[in-house]
Amino acid sequence: MKRLSILLFVLTLAVQPLVSQVQKRSANAFVLKGVVLEDETNSPVARVNVEIPGGSYTTTNGAGEFAISAEIGDELIVKSDTFETVYYTIKDKQYVTIRVKDASIVEEKLPVTSSSRNETENTFNKLIDSARFYLKKDAKKSIEYVTRSLQSVQAKATSRRHNSIAFETLGDINLFWNQPDLAVDNYKSSIASQSRTDVRIKLGRAFIANNNYQESISLFEKLLKEKLSNYQEVEVYEGLGDTYRAINDQKKSVLNYQQALNIAGKHSITPKITDLNSKIGEAYAKSGAPKEAEQYFDNSLNLAKQENKKRAVVEKNKVADFYNQNRDFDKEIQLRSGLLEELKGLDEESLEDDEAEAISPQRQNYKIANAYVAQDKYEDAIPFLKKSIEEADKKEDLLVQKDATRKLSEVYKGIGDFGKAAENYEKYVEVVDELYVKKEQELSQAARFSREIALKQNRITSLENERVLNESRYKLAFENQELIQKNNRIQKWIIGSLILIAVLLLLTAYYQYKNVRQQKYANNLLALKSLRTQMNPHFIFNALNSVNSFIASNDERTANKYLSDFSQLMRSVLENSEEDFIPLANEIELLKMYTKLEHFRFKDKFEYQFTVDEKINMNEFVIPPMLLQPYVENAVWHGLRYKEEKGKLDIKFESVSEDTVRIIIEDNGIGRSKSKAIKTENQKKQKSKGMGNIQKRIAILNEMYDDKVEVMVENVFENEEGTRVILKLKKD
Repeated sequence: MKRLSILLFVLTLAVQPLVSQVQKRSANAFVLKGVVLEDETNSPVARVNVEIPGGSYTTTNGAGEFAISAEIGDELIVKSDTFETVYYTIKDKQYVTIRVKDASIVEEKLPVTSSSRNETENTFNKLIDSARFYLKKDAKKSIEYVTRSLQSVQAKATSRRHNSIAFETLGDINLFWNQPDLAVDNYKSSIASQSRTDVRIKLGRAFIANNNYQESISLFEKLLKEKLSNYQEVEVYEGLGDTYRAINDQKKSVLNYQQALNIAGKHSITPKITDLNSKIGEAYAKSGAPKEAEQYFDNSLNLAKQENKKRAVVEKNKVADFYNQNRDFDKEIQLRSGLLEELKGLDEESLEDDEAEAISPQRQNYKIANAYVAQDKYEDAIPFLKKSIEEADKKEDLLVQKDATRKLSEVYKGIGDFGKAAENYEKYVEVVDELYVKKEQELSQAARFSREIALKQNRITSLENERVLNESRYKLAFENQELIQKNNRIQKWIIGSLILIAVLLLLTAYYQYKNVRQQKYANNLLALKSLRTQMNPHFIFNALNSVNSFIASNDERTANKYLSDFSQLMRSVLENSEEDFIPLANEIELLKMYTKLEHFRFKDKFEYQFTVDEKINMNEFVIPPMLLQPYVENAVWHGLRYKEEKGKLDIKFESVSEDTVRIIIEDNGIGRSKSKAIKTENQKKQKSKGMGNIQKRIAILNEMYDDKVEVMVENVFENEEGTRVILKLKKD
């Protein structure tokens, strides 16, 4: 009795006005924001189904983010075909991060084989036909026939067609018996073996049943881009319409239903025309457009009458429900009364379970009574409620019997007959108690049924794994035989390939080495040119200092004379500035002009002498321009200039051999040590650009031309005075 009291209390609460519940929910609702991330890669997951049971629905965007209306305590369901479903209880209004784990199934394509015997093929087809016969009658027996069908071809190599048909049938069984998750897996296995449009459409239906709405939309949209039959095109558009209706997008739902209806009408696909008119009516009714809904329901009702009795009564019930929602109770009563008459001549076994339950006499009588009660016609309602209770008792329909008994008690209470009201309420309590027990049994049976279905499914999966293993063994043996036959040919091909690769690598290395050499040569030329261009400003700067000194001492005539000689020298220098090498004779001429200018400035400091060996063939030797000038400049400015008595500068060009010339630049100046000692602080801070550049130029030349120039610097006297620079210049 305690259990009964609790149940009655719950039922009493259930009859409170729905409006107050909605208002309460609206007051407590808030917008929950979050993101769905892949657990291992931490990457966002797009197009994920996010819903609250009985509440809002949304999907994630490209960044994996979502926003949904929710309340604290609601259960958030995050679902997709690519990962395990996540159930999350909302505890607060904070940003939610949902991490999901990949649960995708790796589907291996089966090798193409065929049955070797007609008897095996016939056995397989008979077993599949038996499975389809029992599909809506006995799920366990139907699955058993599918299992036997796979076993019948187990010894032979199962073809893709066999495998596809078996798993398609298994998917049909699971979908009919409300196991959509298993149906999805089975349809996928069927498609993996042999991709067929009909099975892909069924997979879309299974996605809808399993609330994988984004997957169904994606699949149907892909199918629309492929070649479809007229009937298949209607089914795809209808599937899109069903999906959008399930997620409350009535506009897109009607749009897709209308597309399907246009194609069905064009090609006279009559059953679909009736169904689509009915579905468009439902969509309009759900979106709050009763006039449009009534128009399509009238169409569906007229079309259903032309098909068969079964279709007509199912459609009448649907249209009657529509009239009930719009409070047009007279039309509802009229339709249900006609429906009751038609049910008398209808074989109930031809109806599906859900159809038979919806249009059963006990339910129709109950709904007619409800329509009268809604109009406050209690006396008219009583006979229909009694008839409903009577029919429900015969059919053991405790659910309708409970509702009708309670409604009858309320009607008697409404007309003031409290005795009958109490009497029927006691009956109602008895039915509720009986219904409670029955529901517990049904739940237990449903759980057992689900376990048995899962076990049989696992058995088929094991058979499939075993079949794949056998296939792999057979295929491996065959491939091994081929490998043995082709082994020598492959070895020869590999050896030839290795030789060819080796040759290619050698050629590549050679050309790479050559390119590096060429690039290095080009870089050296560029460096030489850069150093050479630096020499000219340095030389000009020093010469202009000399002019400046003459002007400062008011020796204008001497300055003019110096400028005249300097301009002649500059012309020769600039003419040779673009050349990498010039004849040795030109370099000697430039050096003489430069030495003359320096002597002109420091005529009291030194005398100079040029000695050129007549054996030297001037036309055969070339030298980089301005290579010798810095050494002469160094001798004058740092050696001879600081000598107290008059110094001497000797410049000699001697023939060592036919290929080599020795150049000696010798001075009897103060020497390198004393010159370094008397440098000013400012001079110590500055580096000699001329000597630095000349050393770099010689280093690059020797790298490019195999020691073309040798340089040696030494003291002339033991007291470290005087400096001798010896350069050896090779012909090439």
